[in-house]
Parts: sequence; C-alpha cells; structure tokens
Amino acid sequence: DRAKVWVAAKVPYSMDDYWSDGYRQDCSGYVSMAWGLGSNEWTGSLDQFGVKITKEELLPGDILLFHNPDDPERGSHVVIFGGWTDYTHTYYTVYEQTPPNARTQATPYPYWSNTSKYVPYRYKGVVADTAGAQAADDAKAPGPLAGRAGPSRPASHGVPGYPGRARFRPGETGPHVTELGERLVRKGFGRFYPAGPGPRWGDADRRAVEAFQRAQGWRGGAADGYPGPETWRRLFS
Repeated sequence: DRAKVWVAAKVPYSMDDYWSDGYRQDCSGYVSMAWGLGSNEWTGSLDQFGVKITKEELLPGDILLFHNPDDPERGSHVVIFGGWTDYTHTYYTVYEQTPPNARTQATPYPYWSNTSKYVPYRYKGVVADTAGAQAADDAKAPGPLAGRAGPSRPASHGVPGYPGRARFRPGETGPHVTELGERLVRKGFGRFYPAGPGPRWGDADRRAVEAFQRAQGWRGGAADGYPGPETWRRLFS
C-alpha cells in the first residue's frame, strides 16, 4: 500500500532529494519507505533487513535486490514484487523507483537485465500467521502508518528492548515511557520536560522524540514524534 502512494504521486527519481515523507527518492529509499524502516538504506544494506527466499516463495511486498559492490551506482537496483501476472510465473507486477519517476508495470522475472544477479528477499519482520491482527493494530497507532495495512512485525522489530509502537499512544503508561524520556534527556533533548520524564506518554515525550528524529535528518512522516524501531535503536545504541 505504501509503494502505491509513490506511484500515484509520480515521485520523481533522485539520488539526492528527499520526498515529503523523509525518504530518499531513489530505488533503495523507495524500498526503505515501503518496508517502513524509519531510515534511508541503500542497496548495500537492505539485505540486513531481510532474509533470502526462493522464487517460489515470493509474495507481494518482497523485494528483488541486485547490489554491485564493485560499482554500486552502476547496475545496482532494487524493486518491489507486486505479484505474478499469470500462472507461468515469467512476468510479475513491479513497483520501482526509476527515472523519471516511481512506476508499476509488468516485468520479466527477475528483471530486464542482470538476470542472474537479482536475489529475492523478505522483510525480517513479516509474520504471516498474525498479519491481519497486526495490520489492525497498526491502523490504530498514531503517525504516518495510521489507517494503512502493512506487513506484520514482531513486537521487538528485531531491536533489543523495543516494546513496540503501540506502547507509545496518548495516555499509555509504563516504565518504557520513563526509560525513553530519560534517554532523550541524556541525549540532550531534556528541554521539552518541564518537570522531568515520567511514566505517562504525553506531548512532551512526542516533541522530544520529534526533535531527536529531526536531528537525524529525517523529515515528514519519518519525524512524526512517535518512536519506531530505528528511532529506538539510535537512541539506545
């Protein structure tokens, strides 16, 4: 669903510019956005967020990645798999960010060129047997993912200590809120707390998180003031 947003907006391709949601307007920035990574990755790092799968296992939302380590800017590319066009599994619907802008079209498997170098990957956070429940939970959460069904993820998102985005809704209480606030103070964002961090999530926490996110260079939906897994990882690493 997030991939379709850029296609509908015809987001222009650029390796230097960032769209209003905070993601870089190239192929790997597009996948970073669609996978909801909270960070702008590149073709040399996206494999760390996924697991290799086979052609037969491909499902919408998986990616096909080609990274050329000898010359990353020449040949390297990554696309999103949108589903097979027919039973022969020779063509699939691709979602990709490529000049002049984001597009979707029927594409021969695995791609038009470098056919032996594209590797299928699935995002590590996908949990097939709870996808429906997690999508419903994401729809209730505040921020840029609200109302959008996305891939299900384990509570930790692979980040040690991260309790999950749902634990930071307005009115939520718990030691994780205090822990986050104290870490923000240690990182230099304590000016938002007139009386110090506490266990109840509030506007001071949201403003402090947003300031930290903006300090990472994130903009738009990537700096929404709610701690995602990448925000948590950077705060506590």
